[in-house]
Amino acid sequence: MSKNKKRNNKRNNEKMTDEQKKQNPEQESAVINPDEVAEEAAKAPEAEQSYEELTLSAEEVKALKEKLDKLQEDRDDAVKQAQRLQAEFENYRKRNVQIAADSRDDGVRDTVKNLLPVLDNFERALENAPDDAFTAGIRNISRQFADALKKCGAEEIEASGKFDPNLHDAVMKDSIEGMESGDITAVLQKGYRVKGKIVRYAMVKVNE
Repeated sequence: MSKNKKRNNKRNNEKMTDEQKKQNPEQESAVINPDEVAEEAAKAPEAEQSYEELTLSAEEVKALKEKLDKLQEDRDDAVKQAQRLQAEFENYRKRNVQIAADSRDDGVRDTVKNLLPVLDNFERALENAPDDAFTAGIRNISRQFADALKKCGAEEIEASGKFDPNLHDAVMKDSIEGMESGDITAVLQKGYRVKGKIVRYAMVKVNE
């Protein structure tokens, strides 16, 4: 290809480029300059970090401190109130548990007290009963009945030695030589306690 022809092609290309720019002016303006982009990005953090400085007067600082102290006081009062409510609820729960336990125990004591005359009748019937098979059967029943009362917590009150008004009920007096005054001479009816409380005092005779 000759040199003249190459020059003509170059002129034609440049001419076509200029004409394309005239026909599409927006395409030329859309070209992005990397240096300008980097400069704008560097300025962005500074714009985000800019803020207006706040200045408070002494009165405003004092008011804020008083408000903070009041909030802390209210918080402490709320915590103390919650703790009191929790303690009261725990005491209420314990009282209910104790009341329920006492109610059960009282029911057992009443039951044992009502059944004691039956045990007394068994023992009286066996005192002078003949020694035969029938009496042996009654004795076994009486023993089983007494064991059932023991399982309910019934305990026989000791009725020997000195008279104790907290345990015994003196219904008769004796005058026996060789015994001191206040000694128990006979047990007329056995006494019982259930779970630490007396359900029936022992009826006794006491020496004068």
